[in-house]
Amino acid sequence: MSSIPSEVHVAIAGSGAAGLAAAVTLSEGGATVAVFEKQRSLGGTSNFFNGTFAVESKMQRERFIAYSRDEAFRNIMEYSHWKANALLVRTVVDESAATIAWLEEQGVVFTGQMINMPRVPQTYHVVKGKGEAVVKALATQAKNRGVSIFPGTPVTTLLKQGGRISGVVVSAEGEEVEVACKAVVIATGGYANNKEWIKKYTGRDLGVDLIAVGNTGKMGDGIRMAWELGAACDGVDSLELIRVGPVGDEFAMGGDLEVVAMQPDLWLTSKGERFCDEGLAFHDTHSGNANLRAAIDGYTLSIFDDSIIDDILKSGIDRGLGPEHPPGYVPTGVRKELEAIMSTGTTEIFRAGSVEELARLAGMEPTTLRMTIDDYNRFCAKGHDDLMAKDPNLLRPLVGPTFYAVKARTVTLGTKGGIKINERTEVVDAKGTPIPGLYAGGFDAGGMYGDSYPIHVSSGLSSAFAINSGRIAGRNALRYVGLA
Repeated sequence: MSSIPSEVHVAIAGSGAAGLAAAVTLSEGGATVAVFEKQRSLGGTSNFFNGTFAVESKMQRERFIAYSRDEAFRNIMEYSHWKANALLVRTVVDESAATIAWLEEQGVVFTGQMINMPRVPQTYHVVKGKGEAVVKALATQAKNRGVSIFPGTPVTTLLKQGGRISGVVVSAEGEEVEVACKAVVIATGGYANNKEWIKKYTGRDLGVDLIAVGNTGKMGDGIRMAWELGAACDGVDSLELIRVGPVGDEFAMGGDLEVVAMQPDLWLTSKGERFCDEGLAFHDTHSGNANLRAAIDGYTLSIFDDSIIDDILKSGIDRGLGPEHPPGYVPTGVRKELEAIMSTGTTEIFRAGSVEELARLAGMEPTTLRMTIDDYNRFCAKGHDDLMAKDPNLLRPLVGPTFYAVKARTVTLGTKGGIKINERTEVVDAKGTPIPGLYAGGFDAGGMYGDSYPIHVSSGLSSAFAINSGRIAGRNALRYVGLA
């Protein structure tokens, strides 16, 4: 490990998209910068996103996409029922197109794809190589500009003198080291792995009715440190949710079985009753919210049969699962995956030659499941879902001969707040007064969302908020330290 500097202009806690965007922006302005990362590798959850939000970008103009910044701002605010911070939302929306161009200057390549769900504004800019490519590009640019990056070296304490940030304490190979600085950017990635906080702030039991994926060691370190310095709380109970199944060590995320199980066919509670319009499958937030409410025993069930598998293998899927599995993708490996997984004795998937036997295996009341499937098949036959009003084009009957039930869990991709910031990403106290020299962004910062991630109106906003908040923090920190 290279030597930790005794002093820099700005210290950054976290090396995800927010932290690295701040680092590059600061270095562009001539600041000396040190990035401290808790994990041994860089990027955290930022390695996994497929695309990012922007409005009025060059890519959109080239495709005659007329969705405007005003529309995006209004839609995000209305989705949050105006619980979001309007000035912060406006700033991020207005910044978003310039950030796409800036990312391209850093070496990030966009594929040109714009849509990842039906009937939504085309804001999704798909990244070649996923978020991992963004992390690599930003880290490379930061290092080339003289930024010092220290993996496996978490910030443990923020120091303040005379009411202003004066430094940080980091843990370097078991030793505490003080680094003097004029400003700090907190970008530690939220608290998705903190079981106690998840229970306290969301009322959920991590690992039981809520599963964190793509997150490692996210314990709310940055949030805690900001609160200790007097930061106000904002959006700490907001989660980014999605319904996923099957989930477990024996299942590969994005495998062909998951592709089939996540189609908008028949979704049931563990009691064998429908709980939503399965067309929510196309909109992750909505399906995640519905699943969280319905998962009485920690899961719901996706029900399908041989006839549905045959139809999917013939016509392809309706609900895509990312760029690798777009609508129309044919999951040719699904039967092989099913056989391999069933041979392990899994309790996450059930298979039977009759509806009644499937119910017994999955712990449902046979008469309830039979009634649910009979009613559903009747809706399919007449082309109208009398119960949930699902799109008739998505009504597909279950006729066997073999029936399957796959447990689906509510997954969180990250927590969505904790530290209250203003539109300049300055950390503020309960009266809205900035704490001089302290900035926050990404999953640590609140104000961008209400109680739910607005994927329906602004797909890719999570990564965009991280990158844009990092850039905004970098620019404002440059002014604060006297370099702009």
